[in-house]
Amino acid sequence: MYRLLYRMVLRRLPAETAHQAGFWLIRAVAAIPGAAWWLRRRLGPRDPVLRVRALGLDFPGPLGLAAGFDKDARGTAGLAALGFAFVEVGTVTARPQPGNDRPRMFRLPADRALVNRMGFNNCGAAAAAARLRRRRGQGGAWTIIGVNIGKTGTVPEGQAAADYAASARVVAGVADYVAVNVSSPNTPGLRDLQAAGRLRPVLVAVREALDSVPGRRVPLLVKIAPDLADAEIDAVADLAVSLGLDGIIATNTTLSRDGLASSAAEVAAAGAGGLSGPPLRDRALAVLGRLRARAGDRLVLIAAGGIDSPDDAWERLRAGATLVQAYTGFVYGGPLWPRRIHRGLARRARAAGLGGIGQASARQVQVRESPSEEAPSEEAPAGEAAAGEAAAGEADEAGQPTSWWRAWHG
Repeated sequence: MYRLLYRMVLRRLPAETAHQAGFWLIRAVAAIPGAAWWLRRRLGPRDPVLRVRALGLDFPGPLGLAAGFDKDARGTAGLAALGFAFVEVGTVTARPQPGNDRPRMFRLPADRALVNRMGFNNCGAAAAAARLRRRRGQGGAWTIIGVNIGKTGTVPEGQAAADYAASARVVAGVADYVAVNVSSPNTPGLRDLQAAGRLRPVLVAVREALDSVPGRRVPLLVKIAPDLADAEIDAVADLAVSLGLDGIIATNTTLSRDGLASSAAEVAAAGAGGLSGPPLRDRALAVLGRLRARAGDRLVLIAAGGIDSPDDAWERLRAGATLVQAYTGFVYGGPLWPRRIHRGLARRARAAGLGGIGQASARQVQVRESPSEEAPSEEAPAGEAAAGEAAAGEADEAGQPTSWWRAWHG
């Protein structure tokens, strides 16, 4: 019955509708009394070798969910229950905005990639902050939460610093760290703010806004694009160090369409927007390596872009990342994907003789798992148990996504 529903209805949903449905299910499960606690104990990172101390915070593991999945901080408990060590919500803006016209999200299954031109659709920084405040007030286990802030679309560049600062001021009391997003390709002119001369006043204003909230110092990072030239990457790294920023997230989505396995017609149908997923892997890794070479250990580097398997995450840690983030890998990998990545990293760290995952960048090691533990294929799982899997929300030990997840995420 479920297979029929999948073939006839769910796989035909537009990508954004599928995302909303899947995210609703995650939140619904987490709302069941005791469910989030039980799932977190079963799926969350608990191996001591995975623990990371960074940004003045204790992370139970290195893998977090990148911004874009939970734009308005609606489902942090459910996402943490699936095994993410931290969740970055947003991008939020100082004013609520609807984003770009639909359709604005597309799948490229042959590349395990997504194209989006969402345009910072969100309910505003104040609404997200209120939800996080209520979440903190509920008690229980708290997930490390980053808040990604962007420029309101209608605000001119000359007022960008004040606009970012307004968001920072609102979220400072509930964010464990704040990330300044100047790298989305879907807000006209936004990427121009990555130029060091234009970026400086934005970062200075945000730092001042965060410091105006008494009680603690909120770590500040900036998220950059993979499409920057090498000299521009160096300039951002130098600026971050000179301003005393805590770190850089590398990278956001790319405008490039080079090397895709998808047909030209599929790529053209997806249209403009940022591309995420494995096609971004090589460039994101190169940007990370350049940042590490330029800044050394003076900045915390969070790697994002094209992380699809334990090997991808391990490679980023070896290249100098302290933490890693993913979004598209989670969409294609299914609900047990975070656990699979963390388990794979723990095995690699122990096989390399490391006392902790934080030592990975200091050791040039080559450790891979068996082929059965690599990224799953795009074919839906076979067998008569699909409906049972859908009800249970499970996947097999090799990380094969369940039918319900594939149905909602294509």
